[in-house]
Amino acid sequence: MAWRSLVSVKHNPLELVDYSITPIMFVALFAYVFGGQMAGSPHAYLQYALSGIIVQNTLFMSMYTAMALNSDLTKGVFDRLRSLPIARSAPLMGRIAADLCKQLWAMLLMIGLGSLLGFRIHQGAGGLVFAALMLVTFAAAVSWTAVLIGMLAGDPEKVQVFAFTLIFPITFTSSAFVRVETMPGWLQAWVDVNPVTHLSDAFRALLIGGELAGPVLWSLTWAAGITVVFCPLAMRAYRARL
Repeated sequence: MAWRSLVSVKHNPLELVDYSITPIMFVALFAYVFGGQMAGSPHAYLQYALSGIIVQNTLFMSMYTAMALNSDLTKGVFDRLRSLPIARSAPLMGRIAADLCKQLWAMLLMIGLGSLLGFRIHQGAGGLVFAALMLVTFAAAVSWTAVLIGMLAGDPEKVQVFAFTLIFPITFTSSAFVRVETMPGWLQAWVDVNPVTHLSDAFRALLIGGELAGPVLWSLTWAAGITVVFCPLAMRAYRARL
């Protein structure tokens, strides 16, 4: 099931826009549109913001899981798979596993482009590996919210609307793109507990240095909490739809 989701890119090249072109566009736009204003140059801004851009892209790509599952349900794909001698959870787990591979590909692509534009990793290969593992762990947790949304939404368009409505405010009210101390005091209270802030700070620290223990611990705590809450709800909705 995971391989089915991965090879679909070969038969549907438009998926490359979501998993390759869109991440490249995010990095280039943030660097050249905001870089001069925010940090004096694109490469200086990327040194701070690339981690947040990657986190934002990860959250958006997690919603592709919801859209893909919803599309398979509405088109009857799961009805055909039900006749095969496989576990009922195999299509769901396969989709999640494939999308995590695509998340990893997008992350490496964005770091590669960022390096061409001046971004530098100070923590070596070990920092990059741990950053990738943490990002995939958080993405796996968020995938359960995507599964729940995909099961409850009536069609893929509604999934997309909900995703944009939820993800945009969460990512922009965090430390992903600007420093927390530049925000109004009332907003800082939310930013300090925002999971996107913790994940961005942890990812940034693993790549370029800075406070590490607190952000990593909070990121893993959020990942565990999201999984504990949304995994049972998602599986219940999944069984109900099947």
